[in-house]
Amino acid sequence: DTLLHQNKLVDIIIAEWTCELGADRIYAGQLAVLGKTPVGPVIKKMWEQEKEHLQTFEKLIPDHRARPTALLPFWTVAGYALGAGTALIGKEAAMACTVAVEEVIGDHYNNQLRQLVAYGDDDESIRNSEEHKRLLSTIKRFRDDELEHLDTGMEHNATEAPLYDGLKQVIQGGCKIAIWLSERI
Repeated sequence: DTLLHQNKLVDIIIAEWTCELGADRIYAGQLAVLGKTPVGPVIKKMWEQEKEHLQTFEKLIPDHRARPTALLPFWTVAGYALGAGTALIGKEAAMACTVAVEEVIGDHYNNQLRQLVAYGDDDESIRNSEEHKRLLSTIKRFRDDELEHLDTGMEHNATEAPLYDGLKQVIQGGCKIAIWLSERI
């Protein structure tokens, strides 16, 4: 059971690290295009939070002898291209991208939280471990940040992006595929 729990922790850490890497690159791309516009400081603030999230998971990787996804180079380029590409369409498209990505990441964090709670429910030693409590707390805080970013995107007119619904669906589909692949490769 302990080995199973350790393997699940590694899976969670790698999946969340991959999500945070993607978000980091997306915001870098958005800021490269929109940094000197009125929305630049808003994007910069969200990016700073993503950097903290990414650094937190980067510290956990060696602690758990986890191996990052082999798709790292692809996600790095794809995330930046998505951020810059939507920003080139306009501020609203960049915010639609933010809404789409953060909704998927928020849902993903909620799924990870449910799994961690279930492991704790099954094993009192896991539930009472400081590591388990710390990871739950970290994921809850990061999920809340992601949902705050989603709200920020909505407040900055994401739904006014050209073809908002289609853009959102395509980006969310890509995010879900990226998460699925990263958990396996």
